[in-house]
Amino acid sequence: MITVYSAPWCGHCQRLKGQLSRADIPYTEIDVDQTPGAVELISELNGGSWLIPTVVFPDGGALVNPSVQEVQARLGC
Repeated sequence: MITVYSAPWCGHCQRLKGQLSRADIPYTEIDVDQTPGAVELISELNGGSWLIPTVVFPDGGALVNPSVQEVQARLGC
């Protein structure tokens, strides 16, 4: 299962989560505003930038603000 780091105020995050739901791709959501250490984690994954949405895959790889097609391709759907 993928993990989506997002925030309620982020329009790109809302778009991606809606697309993932419509595509029946399960995900765990982490609210970066409410989760201690989340910003630091995605900053590390993104070379120092805490951009959201950040999607983390089971293999530990990550994509920043991907399309649902990019997520599907990475998952092999």
